[in-house]
Amino acid sequence: MALQVRELTAEEHERVRRLAHSRTDPARLVERARIIWLAQQGRRVPAIAAALRRTEPTVRLWLKRFNTTGLAGLADQPRAGRPPTYTPDEVGAVLAASLTDPQRLDLPFAAWTLDRLAAYVQEAQGIAMKRSRIDELLRAEGLRWRTQETWFGERVDPAFAEKRGPSSPSTRPLRRVV
Repeated sequence: MALQVRELTAEEHERVRRLAHSRTDPARLVERARIIWLAQQGRRVPAIAAALRRTEPTVRLWLKRFNTTGLAGLADQPRAGRPPTYTPDEVGAVLAASLTDPQRLDLPFAAWTLDRLAAYVQEAQGIAMKRSRIDELLRAEGLRWRTQETWFGERVDPAFAEKRGPSSPSTRPLRRVV
């Protein structure tokens, strides 16, 4: 017996029609709704597969899933993946260390770098984390170590701007906004 889509309720029929003709919904969801839409119109699996340029097993999968779970079956299901390498406690410890002034920790420098932070976290807390991963964590928290000097420590020389002098003549002055 050929695989067919079950009888749709009026609400399901309208929702599948909208999804199948949508230009703004996610492409995967639209494609799956088109499979149901074409099956509901009486097309067989090989014809649907040819029309949508998909394989017959793919069409069968979505028809079976729709028949058993309805519209919710067209959504992506959670996938297995690699477990997190670092626990939330370890990530929190790295972030807390990065937000701490190194001089408070009796370290001989005034500002963190990724190398210094990686070394400190390894030695003091026993968390072996690469500097690239630390950078990813900081960016995910919205922290950028190169631009937030107050976050990683004040400038070493408070009179830096005065000593630096004026900008070069080719640099346009910044507009002052009131």
